[in-house]
Amino acid sequence: MKRILIVAAHPDDEILGCGGTIARLLEEKGCDVMTLILGEGITSRRDNKNCSNGMNELEFLKRNIIDANKLLGIQKTISLDFPDNQFDTVPLLEITKAIEGIKKEFAPDTIFTHFYNDMNIDHAITNRAVLTATRPMQCETVKEVYAFEVLSSTEWNFPLSFSPDTFVDISKTLKMKQDAMKIYTTELREPPHPRSLQGIEINAKNWGMKVGVKYSEAFQTLRRIF
Repeated sequence: MKRILIVAAHPDDEILGCGGTIARLLEEKGCDVMTLILGEGITSRRDNKNCSNGMNELEFLKRNIIDANKLLGIQKTISLDFPDNQFDTVPLLEITKAIEGIKKEFAPDTIFTHFYNDMNIDHAITNRAVLTATRPMQCETVKEVYAFEVLSSTEWNFPLSFSPDTFVDISKTLKMKQDAMKIYTTELREPPHPRSLQGIEINAKNWGMKVGVKYSEAFQTLRRIF
């Protein structure tokens, strides 16, 4: 059974990056999937205030992580509290060791993570930490590492350099991806913002058009060992 670890910087990155693919793999292949969210994902934008449901915003966002991932079929989620949009203030070794700890426990053979040239600094550092944590030693369990795109980060960093070589048909699971994203009410935006339900569909349609399917997610291979 394939064991997949998603390593994302912030809550909702995992859905935007590979939500449709993971939903399809869980439906068709019976994979074992875990999501690791490194950052708390909120404090750089607003104070951690109380919501109408009595939870503070950080608690509410952590609840969203569990609910959104469960909708896709992911039962295992771990969320850490590295500072939002400030991963560059944390030693890379600390982030790398956090990933290594989860990797040692879960023993994945495949990792999905961020693209190294995203505008968001946390995304770029997550990519570097993942590659550091999965150095190709003889005892390394990870044989495949893929970079996903995150709307409103990957395409906002110019010049564009995300050059995918792997495409997954998500025509049957796009709605699940959108429904999971709806759970992240504090992260979802209205059109024409790319991080909207319409933006998610347009992007999937664009990649699908390039490879001859209705909807697709795109990935850039960072490492693949047969």
